Amino acid sequence: MLDEIPEREPFVPFRRWLDEAWQGEPNAHALILASATPEGRPSARAVLLNGLDDRGFVFYTNLESRKSKELLSNPHSAMCFLWKSLNRQVRVEGPVEVVADDEADAYFATRPRDSQIGAWASDQSQPLTSRTELETRVAEFALRFPEGAVPRPPHWSGFRLVPVSIEFWQERPFRLHDRLLFVREGTGWRRERLYP
Repeated sequence: MLDEIPEREPFVPFRRWLDEAWQGEPNAHALILASATPEGRPSARAVLLNGLDDRGFVFYTNLESRKSKELLSNPHSAMCFLWKSLNRQVRVEGPVEVVADDEADAYFATRPRDSQIGAWASDQSQPLTSRTELETRVAEFALRFPEGAVPRPPHWSGFRLVPVSIEFWQERPFRLHDRLLFVREGTGWRRERLYP
């Protein structure tokens, strides 16, 4: 229940809810990320949360992908976490920024080697003639980087969504759900309850 969120800021309760979600959700760090084209057409897809600190929510991707192009041209986004096992949802909205190179390098170094090779081989969101074409590219980059560290491709990095609002939603009987909204105000946060 939202009465269990006494904090005046949203990051501590978000981390607590995420930790609780890991107990019943195999992909608790999965979220739906929304972006929009320069013309304002919305699009959404599932991504994984790869980092979280008091600056915001971080995910990594190919900078030449559709989502990256949309975020680079219209740097505002929304995220939605749904944890069905807990009957909870968290919505996050705000501008996005590309993470620093050293931050992207550090995260890339933690990825499995095959995922690192895949980041080089995939022209994400571009037309692919066959699965064989992708597998050939993977083999070519595996030969290019036969051993040792695989460097981060220049077209691969991360985005940080810097939240201006974070809403916690808890399902309750008869659709009388609990909603608690945090809105950034200067260096702090304003809390308010919302009707369901």
